[in-house]
Amino acid sequence: MAEQEHDRTPTAPWFVQFTAFRVDPAWRRLPYAARADGREAFATVVNEYAAETTTWAYSGIGLKIGVDLLLWRRGVDPKAMQEMTARLLNSGIGCYSEISYQLFGYTRPSVYTRRPTSQEQAIDLDDRQTYLIVYPFSKTTEWYLMSRDARQGMMNEHMRIGHEYADIRQVLLYATGLDDQEFVVAYETEDLPRFSQLVIDLRATEARRYTLRDTPIITAIHRPLHEALALIG
Repeated sequence: MAEQEHDRTPTAPWFVQFTAFRVDPAWRRLPYAARADGREAFATVVNEYAAETTTWAYSGIGLKIGVDLLLWRRGVDPKAMQEMTARLLNSGIGCYSEISYQLFGYTRPSVYTRRPTSQEQAIDLDDRQTYLIVYPFSKTTEWYLMSRDARQGMMNEHMRIGHEYADIRQVLLYATGLDDQEFVVAYETEDLPRFSQLVIDLRATEARRYTLRDTPIITAIHRPLHEALALIG
């Protein structure tokens, strides 16, 4: 969806949600005209909230069970996003859907870098790459009990490897105390095998010892909303 103006200062955080929908198989047994109307009703709600919530659509069909549609939404008001979600679940194809995964958090400056890298500024961009990989992430208690310098040293190694894959965008959201995960990590890429190699390289770093959880992993393909809905049926 095209971006609209948001009531946000340059330093204010974004509130970001990744919402995955699972569609009841009964939807595909409806008459074609009813499904066409239902897809349009759902898309209309997305358009109605475009002034305050930017939305990008993805399809997880064939990639992740339970992700027939994934919406990446960015805004400044969690209440508006909640109201939008309620409307979507009561509109057209949404009436035949349930939320299978819900990941959210806020943006904030990293404590390990002086300024955002071009990779980390992906959240402020309006063009999207083909593939999206998103997952929740939490660190162990031992990580937080280490000294600041020890953590910085391990993160420097982590970031050095990340910089070798400068073509892969990343978004880090903070959710500590707000949900079961502490962070939500999202990557965008045009090359899935290359992204997989990035993950392999990162898992060989010292910081990997302090990963408590980084699943489930959701992979989806960016498509215009109407196209993503049409793939559902």
